[in-house]
Amino acid sequence: MGRNRSFDEDEVLDRAVARFWAYGYTATSVRDLEKAMGMSSASFYNAFGDKRSLFKRSLQRYLDQSSRRRVTLLDASTSPREAIETFLNAIVESSSRSRDGCLLVNSAAEVAAHDAELGEDVASGLREVEDALHRVLLRGQADGSISDSLDASVFAKAILGTIVSIRVMSRTVSGAGYLKALSDSQIAMLAPSPSRRAEAPATPTEG
Repeated sequence: MGRNRSFDEDEVLDRAVARFWAYGYTATSVRDLEKAMGMSSASFYNAFGDKRSLFKRSLQRYLDQSSRRRVTLLDASTSPREAIETFLNAIVESSSRSRDGCLLVNSAAEVAAHDAELGEDVASGLREVEDALHRVLLRGQADGSISDSLDASVFAKAILGTIVSIRVMSRTVSGAGYLKALSDSQIAMLAPSPSRRAEAPATPTEG
């Protein structure tokens, strides 16, 4: 019979997430992780195998705690346009509080190009957000709250690109105003064009 684990798996995963998030994958050693997670080498390898396997688990844990929760709110919202505004404003707010960026976006820049499997994990996480944005845009176009002149598929990609930009720029000294401007540029494009009733030319009357 296997020995019961003497640690809370979610808790130690959260510690691993924090370490990878703050320092990146490459700059984090197994010893760093063992120290951060409060685990011995034997416990670490028995539970998680190696650094790469732990990183994959940590990335999924991060997604569960962040973007997947936001995606759930997007899908559940009865006001699509307002949901997108709230989504983007939340990204700006969280990005303004920390210069650590986003573990998913940071990983896209650091590891995705050098490790195909990890790169697919990162791409899959980004696609989840893009797909949710596409769905909510279509719902907003159907109820008239979002401009039907937008290509929903293309604009979902544009919003995702803006989110990535916000996350990256938050690691610089750009400031909250700069991040908000990036967000507002996308929000402004959601509004449907005001309806204009075509006026028929006046029929001349005989005097």
